[in-house]
Amino acid sequence: MPHIKNALLRFRIIDRALRNQYKPYPSKAMLREACEEALFGGVDGENICDSTIEKDMFAMKMEHDAPIKYSKKYGGYYYSDEGFSLDEIPLNESDIEAIRFAANTLSQFKDVGMFRQFGFAIDKIVDRVNISNDINDKSIERFVEFETPVSSRGSEFLNPILTSIKDGTILYFDYESFQTQKRKARKVLPLLLKEYRNRWYLLCYDLVKEDIITYGLDRIYDLQKSEEVFRSPVSFNPDQFFEHAIGITASNGKPETVVFKADNVAAKYIESQPFHASQKMVKEGKNKSTFEMNVFISEELIRALLSYGGELIVLEPPLLVDHMVQRVKAMVENYQYKV
Repeated sequence: MPHIKNALLRFRIIDRALRNQYKPYPSKAMLREACEEALFGGVDGENICDSTIEKDMFAMKMEHDAPIKYSKKYGGYYYSDEGFSLDEIPLNESDIEAIRFAANTLSQFKDVGMFRQFGFAIDKIVDRVNISNDINDKSIERFVEFETPVSSRGSEFLNPILTSIKDGTILYFDYESFQTQKRKARKVLPLLLKEYRNRWYLLCYDLVKEDIITYGLDRIYDLQKSEEVFRSPVSFNPDQFFEHAIGITASNGKPETVVFKADNVAAKYIESQPFHASQKMVKEGKNKSTFEMNVFISEELIRALLSYGGELIVLEPPLLVDHMVQRVKAMVENYQYKV
């Protein structure tokens, strides 16, 4: 049974490789390596051979009408129908069982260091495939609703960016400003991919600005990889960079001690889901509780605090208090015609 399940998983990996516009026309060896790395964590050929990939592609043609062709010109495989994808084919019972097998395998490693940050995602997959043994049970959609993130563009850049990070090579792209909607060319050394609130961001060393800059993948256009290796070392430690950050915005300055009070009901929510790892309750009163944390003053921090409205008041530092007052004044002005 595991062999059948692995075959179904390989189909998906091969499908993804054939649709990868940044690595077109993969060879048989490249497809084998992609499958072996995804399933076994290595590419030495101990678990999958080239003949297995041949059989997989034949099965994909027979069972799913996959339009797989071989290009003599480019020495690799491709879909003759660019719009084809196994993702568009409904899952059958064998597919669901293969997913369940893979999810349960992953769940065994979710507490291992290299997978720990993906533990929540793994739990969601396991929950979904284990919630019902009947794949045709339509009542699941009525009785169980999972959180669905709003999709945003840019995820297609994850693979080429990650490759450039590993290789230490320079990327070129156009970046669109939120304010002006104009695009400007960027030349960067990618350093880190970071997800925040279902959006992906690239932290990189901008070779023109000569500083570490954050760019949202949803505003990147015409991404071009290069073979240029950036020789000068860039000092960047993600843990230190984001140690005092809330969200995606970090700073080279010093963090501030932020003190705020919250109504006791709001305080329970804030205590159960802290704004930051440094947050601690310093005083629990009859009606309000006081909290303290050491963070950078950022837009994400201000928006997070404002989300509690009148249930929360910032006490320190004065700069943040002024920011909050200005935002509240603007809100009052916006609603004056209603008062």
